[in-house]
Amino acid sequence: MRKMVSDALTKGGHEVVGEAGNGTEAVIRFQELKPELTTLDITMPEKDGLAALKEIIELDPSARVIMCSALGQESKVLESIKLGARDFVVKPFQAERVLEAVGKALA
Repeated sequence: MRKMVSDALTKGGHEVVGEAGNGTEAVIRFQELKPELTTLDITMPEKDGLAALKEIIELDPSARVIMCSALGQESKVLESIKLGARDFVVKPFQAERVLEAVGKALA
């Protein structure tokens, strides 16, 4: 899934500056790289996406984060929006929807 998001972003003209394999790494990469936009999966090992999102927003309240979710995770998607996520995309991803969410978050 991470590769699909990365490919969609690259093909859409965006630069992917880093990747993480779990929520703990995601927070560390965010601190190191200070990206314009971060994508987080709700379901990740070590630290889930909601916990990572909360930490990232605490570090930088203006952080732009898009959450990725599977069907059936509506309550977690709503919680992520309340925590500060700018948008979400549902798996399986469609490149157009990923790019639409990125455009909205960067606007």
